[in-house]
Formats: sequence, structure tokens, C-alpha cells
Amino acid sequence: MFPSKETVFHHLGRYLLHPSNTVWGMIMRYHNSYLAKSKEKIGIQVRIFDYWAPISPEKSYEQVVRCTQQELILPGVNVNQSQISPSTSTEARTVLLVSLYGEIYERLHSLYFEHPTTTGEMISVYQPSHEEKQQTEKKFHNYKALAEIWLLSFSDVLVTSAGSTFGYVSYGLAGIKPWYLQSSLKGRNIQNPSCYRAASIDACYHTPPHFNCKTGGKADPRNIVRHVRQCDDYTHSPTVKLFD
Repeated sequence: MFPSKETVFHHLGRYLLHPSNTVWGMIMRYHNSYLAKSKEKIGIQVRIFDYWAPISPEKSYEQVVRCTQQELILPGVNVNQSQISPSTSTEARTVLLVSLYGEIYERLHSLYFEHPTTTGEMISVYQPSHEEKQQTEKKFHNYKALAEIWLLSFSDVLVTSAGSTFGYVSYGLAGIKPWYLQSSLKGRNIQNPSCYRAASIDACYHTPPHFNCKTGGKADPRNIVRHVRQCDDYTHSPTVKLFD
């Protein structure tokens, strides 16, 4: 049924996970207003885990800039130059930033608003919402979260936080391999490079079952099926995802 094993979530998700009319209306209004005419859509999803991977919004912003510029996802800027660099195109590349925090967006928006890019390209940066904290008990908060997941799935390039289920669903629906932002486990400094390319488009299963149907005992699912292996972004506990 699935010749490419890592596309299982992509196909099932797009077939089964249909937003309600309310959420789809939010998705379409935002997409048509800010993203539809962009020549390239770049999605950046930032999740800060206060307990196991704490990082300040300032450090997170710096990581996003290093990642996107080192990997040539976004152009650099001429910080000492204020005039517009010559450009043969008026089309902008669009960045959709999704995060609970507004500070990361404000700084990235200011970077490309206040300085010309080294390539002469125009970069537009948008953020649909910044709730500051997760509020899963509020229905409209969840509506916005689902809308932003789908908006990210329209991206041509995706950068997501390692270990984020929000990011998993976004790139799984998109069907593209994202760049993972390195996590700062237990406050340790972020490794260099700041991000790395995912090896599979499948979502990571953080708490897989450890039951062997044949023996009735425990088993490591990573040793049973060839296409099931340890997640490449969440390696400090037994996790699994599908690989081709």
C-alpha cells in the first residue's frame, strides 16, 4: 500500500485529518492575504521546551538566523547599509514564523525590514499569532494552533524544532524533509551546526509500545521491522519513526 514507507503519515494525515469549516476559513483567509503570491514560502516553527531543552527567545532567534543563513534558506543582510540593493524582481520570498513567542518574530521581521539582503531579494516575515503560553483548555487557542499547522504545511522549505510534535505534523502533511533546530538539552549549549536535515518525513513516535505479539513479552520495536528505527531528532529515549 505504501511503497515509500516514510510517507505513511503524509498520505493518511492528508486523507483523514480534515479541519472544520471554522479552521479552514482561518487557514484560507491568512494564506490568501499573506502567502499566496509569494514565489517561495519558508516555514519556521519554534518550540521552546522549558523543562528538558530550555532556551531563551533571544538565543532561539540567534539560532534561527544562523541556521537559515548557513544553510542558504534565507539570505544574509548588509547590516551597515540602509539603501535598497538592486534587484531584478519585485516578488518577495515569504517567511511564516510560528511560535508562542512574539519576540522571535519581531527581531526577524526587523532584521529584514531594516537592512537590505546581500542578494537583493525582498523577504517578508509574518506571524499569525503569539499566545505566549500553551492554552490547550481553550478551544479557540486550539483552532489557531491547527490552522498554523496547516499553514506551515503549505511551505516549500521547513525549519522546525527538534522534538516538537507540532512540527512533526506540519512537515508530515507537507511531505517534505525539514531542517531540525538543534535542542539545548538540559540547558547545554546548542551544538554546531545550529540545524540539520531530517532523514525522513515521518513523524516521530515519542512513546512507542514495547510489546512483542509473538512472545507476549517486551520487545524493542526498533529491532523488529527494518523500516522502523530510532528518531533522528529525539535520541535521548527510545523513540521510533519510519524510514525508507
